Amino acid sequence: MEDRLVTEAPDPDVIRLADAITHQPGGIVSRVLLKQAQGSVTLFGFDGGQELSEHTAPFEALVQMLDGVAIVTIAGASHRVAAGDLIRLPAGVPHGVRAETRMTMMLVMIRGASPA
Repeated sequence: MEDRLVTEAPDPDVIRLADAITHQPGGIVSRVLLKQAQGSVTLFGFDGGQELSEHTAPFEALVQMLDGVAIVTIAGASHRVAAGDLIRLPAGVPHGVRAETRMTMMLVMIRGASPA
């Protein structure tokens, strides 16, 4: 099956998010939608129980939950996020993501000046 971003949309700039990523049983799938020097937008599809272990990033980021439920840990504090929720990941602060259910999230990374 060919992986495509735009699905039968009359406007080639329209991305149907529901069709832009597939979920893999027991895994995590990612798809870069936009990548420029100033930042990137990436879709992630997690199967339930999958996680990205705690790590840090040098840039600010936003996670928007598109479907499902996840626990996002930021500096040791756990936050339950569900479809429609948005959470900020501060630059240089440890964070991780664990899927409580099969879920899809969009990560927007802003590569601007890091906080002093």
